[in-house]
Amino acid sequence: MPQPRRSRKLWAGLAAALLLCFGLIGAARVEPVPAAHRPNIVLILTDDLDAADLSRFPNITDLLVRQGTTLSRFFVTNPWCCPSRSSILRSQYMHSHQVWSNRSPTGGFPKFRPLEASTLGTWMHDAGYRTALMGKYLNNYPEGAPRTYVPPGWDEWQVPVTRLYQEYGYALNENGAVRRYGHAPEDYLEDVLSAKAAAFVTGAAEGDAPFFLYLAPVAPHLPAHHAPRHEAAFAGERAPRTASFDQADLSAEPRWLSERTPLSAADTRRIDRVHRDRLRAMLGVDDMVGALVEALSRAGRLDDTYIFFTSDNGFHLGQHRLRPGKTTPFEEDIRVPMVVRGPGVPAGGAVDALASTVDLAPTFAELGGAAVPPTAEGRSLVPLLRGHDVPWRDAVLAEFYHPSYSPQSPPTYAMVRTGRYAYVEYETGERQLYDLRDDPAELHNIVATADPGLTAALSARLALLRACSGPACRVADAAGAGASLGGGVSLGTATASDG
Repeated sequence: MPQPRRSRKLWAGLAAALLLCFGLIGAARVEPVPAAHRPNIVLILTDDLDAADLSRFPNITDLLVRQGTTLSRFFVTNPWCCPSRSSILRSQYMHSHQVWSNRSPTGGFPKFRPLEASTLGTWMHDAGYRTALMGKYLNNYPEGAPRTYVPPGWDEWQVPVTRLYQEYGYALNENGAVRRYGHAPEDYLEDVLSAKAAAFVTGAAEGDAPFFLYLAPVAPHLPAHHAPRHEAAFAGERAPRTASFDQADLSAEPRWLSERTPLSAADTRRIDRVHRDRLRAMLGVDDMVGALVEALSRAGRLDDTYIFFTSDNGFHLGQHRLRPGKTTPFEEDIRVPMVVRGPGVPAGGAVDALASTVDLAPTFAELGGAAVPPTAEGRSLVPLLRGHDVPWRDAVLAEFYHPSYSPQSPPTYAMVRTGRYAYVEYETGERQLYDLRDDPAELHNIVATADPGLTAALSARLALLRACSGPACRVADAAGAGASLGGGVSLGTATASDG
């Protein structure tokens, strides 16, 4: 996201100075792990799943939530598909990987392709893992490349090349060969991916190498097609009428929001319909989780496999008068579910430390003994998952770039989320500030009335995060960085705990 050149240099210089002060150069490096002790790792990355009640899905609840640990404050670096997935693959914030949007020329697969020489896939492959990516890769894949194109680092590749969100009548690139699927019940994409994932973990378990599976179902992304067997589920279900649903007073909000009209009866009916369809689509993911865990158990590999379950961004359904969608800085869009099951991870555990999708790749690298390049900007979650109380961050960064082809999206913005506050700066000069302790529904933008020292400290921290690069990002987000800026305002918790 473009910033004034002088400002970028100023904050980048300050970040470098703080880096030397904190002595964190090389903080992302991990020690090699003997091959015999390396676990298998599975990432299940849903599409547009908000941090809602996972208890609606029995397999996810029984096999992951109850058997693992939930990170209750897990955020995305960008509340939009392709920039968020680029952060997951590279452990970089949007201002570093510069995949700004979902389409060319500002984003999508074509913008990410020059970065493919160093991704989560290459890191794990180079560490001796058998790697697989199944499901959604990046928006507009494989634009500019043959349909048979497989990016470096992936041993197994099963990715849609047509009709990505339709769930039927699509084509898959299956390890360099394109195969078309029809409209029969058994062609439902989530079921096809589920069967391929089960076959992969079963076959990989027969070899000596550990495996890394990146499993990316399309659900519950709109149009949220579901399998025929789930047609009758959730009949009569209504979208949650949260405190901010069809918010009455938006007068203190930025113009992009304050000018929105109240929801009509037709809007509300559509929101309820979308909600039901998303729940039904998620039942296919729930079946996928059940089949995967069963396959791992049959192969004798469940006990030495980590399973991470999350989403690329959240989704709003009527909150703040917003019609169904994403891309905003509100909690519904930036906070996503994160559940981890695996060796040494407490069953039924909870972690409330601030964590981010930028942390996933360093976490997998530490678990698998992979080398992390100096471009990585996230932190390994391993200490949190093992219940260790360690120095941690007190702020996370989210960024969004407004492309011309998406007029309904908010203006370009950047935000800092701390343990207590959500602070947003737009390119229009407008700002938002919410005290989440007193106003968890984000109903009151207090930026005009808040303590000027607080807003100055949040603005300075945001500027530092927006200018960070590589290891400096683990200084810019660290508890204590605010004090180094001369601010005396506490922004959140300073240590990671098991909650």
